[in-house]
Amino acid sequence: MNMWRMSIWFCLVLVIGCTSLGQVQRPAAETTPAAVNAVRDDCADIKARLCRDFGDKVPRQWGEAVDGVLTRLSTDQNVIALTLDACGSPRGSGYDAELINFLEQEQVSATLFINSRWILANPDAFRALARTPLFEIANHGLLHKPCSVTGRSAYGIQGTATVADLVDEIEINGRMINDLTGHRPAFYRPGTAYSDEIGVKIAMALGYTVAGFSVLGDAGATYTREQVRDALLAAPPGAIVILHMNHPEGQTCRGVMDAIPELKKRGVRFVTLSEGVLLERVHP
Repeated sequence: MNMWRMSIWFCLVLVIGCTSLGQVQRPAAETTPAAVNAVRDDCADIKARLCRDFGDKVPRQWGEAVDGVLTRLSTDQNVIALTLDACGSPRGSGYDAELINFLEQEQVSATLFINSRWILANPDAFRALARTPLFEIANHGLLHKPCSVTGRSAYGIQGTATVADLVDEIEINGRMINDLTGHRPAFYRPGTAYSDEIGVKIAMALGYTVAGFSVLGDAGATYTREQVRDALLAAPPGAIVILHMNHPEGQTCRGVMDAIPELKKRGVRFVTLSEGVLLERVHP
């Protein structure tokens, strides 16, 4: 992950509309407008096709579990998929290194949903996470917007307004992750986890599985230590748990540290989403 590449992505995020990047440090490398435009224009053909295919579609659903969203693993094996969001923004670009270190020490796999702004605020941490075999890097969008084709909002955050906006939200961050890691993400979780069913179809057309959740693990890092622990201990086999790794000031880490040893005693195995989906295919 060299500084020239990071510099291109930094400028592109600014161009798309992220006017506040929190504690992001501007890369020192020079970046030409031509290079930035080349990255953005690379999506033009697929964006035009999806606008033709979906531009006249009217969504009928809105929520965290609309048609097409993966909310649990279809298996009765004793497995749980932990997913950790890193949302970006000035108040959401922290890094809970203690939580990540604990998962590594305990050899607990997890899927990490990373927003572009978080990557730019934490380039060294992102580089280390991408090299760690325990973790699967997934797409949490460019600007952490809900997955909408009409601009619908969730939790006060306005969603993408058009098909073209949604393609930018999903695809540019996906290509950023692919460029910086060498691996294209298989999963996408919208900002706030809210979608309409047309947006889900667009994400699928881009090659993503839209990942929701079945267990609210920390409610945006607002849960107490006890609430996080209890949510995890109540998770059934096949659960997809949503947690956050961008709020070290919260109590998510302590709750996870309390729950993991007990879950291991119960014979729970922790899997990434890709491992869990493969498990569905091999052991339905």
